[in-house]
Parts: sequence; structure tokens; C-alpha cells
Amino acid sequence: MRSQLLAARAAALFSSDLPSGTRPTPGAVDAAIARAVRTRGTRGCVADLAAAYGDYPENAATRMRWARGVVVTVYEPAPAREAVAA
Repeated sequence: MRSQLLAARAAALFSSDLPSGTRPTPGAVDAAIARAVRTRGTRGCVADLAAAYGDYPENAATRMRWARGVVVTVYEPAPAREAVAA
């Protein structure tokens, strides 16, 4: 269940308007995810993710690594972060 929530948050952050490569605050991450889910829905965020991989796979992979890293940093406890990094 935790990995599904992580994936949903990462997809929402991926489809948000936050620029890749930034280190947003937890509040900015919460707000960006909430906006993305509110405007697109969870399925819409996943559809944006899939479309980006189809159209621009090299950019999508970089953005998804960033989104997943931010989500793990903000929402996962420290021991879980170390396990994801391994």
C-alpha cells in the first residue's frame, strides 16, 4: 500500500507545475500534489506521465526520478529512504 501511495504522489508531482531539479519545501510539494490531483485527478496525472514517456522519454525519465526522490524525501521516514536509495 505504501508503494502505491508513493507512486500516486510521484505521478501527481510529475504532472505538477513545479520545475524539475528544484528542492521544494514539504509545503510546496503538498500544494503541488493537491493542485495536480484536484485539476487532473489521479488517473489524469498517471495519463500525463504515460503521455510524457511516449512523447519525450528521455525528459520523462529524468523528471520522474526527480519527482520520486522528492516524494520519498518528504513523505518517507529516514530508514525507508535508505532502503529506496540502496
